[in-house]
Amino acid sequence: MKKIGRVMVVDDEENIREVLSNYLDSLGYDVVTASDGQDALNKFETGAFDLVISDLLMPTIDGLELLKKVRARDKDVIFLMITGYPSIETAVEAIKKGAYDYITKPFHMEDVKLRIERSFEKKTLRDRLSTIQGFVWALLFSIPVWLILGIILAKLLR
Repeated sequence: MKKIGRVMVVDDEENIREVLSNYLDSLGYDVVTASDGQDALNKFETGAFDLVISDLLMPTIDGLELLKKVRARDKDVIFLMITGYPSIETAVEAIKKGAYDYITKPFHMEDVKLRIERSFEKKTLRDRLSTIQGFVWALLFSIPVWLILGIILAKLLR
């Protein structure tokens, strides 16, 4: 079975990592787990992951610091923050630093699935828009070239 995306699950609670990993695997994702932020950074490679789901509060490197370091390496990876200690301040800070969404514990698996699907849809739309913008720029630059070539050809054929 072909995997639909590569996901890293980062949480210092083993049972959370295991439950999310098993669930995402059953949905068709290739899942890698990490026990804390440092473990995640050791396993993270630019372009190797489509999505990172990370706990906020962890030893060594917390979720916000991990988000900052992951963003420095790969601006395209989707980052979802999860926490058992939600606050408006941390949610705003996570979103400002580049998290796509903020999920509070305890969470429902269907909610996690929905947020992941939405994040992948947004990334797909962003990629398509980038491709379309590339075509538009190519057309804008090629039109004057073709006009100049047409003028030159017209003068040569007279």
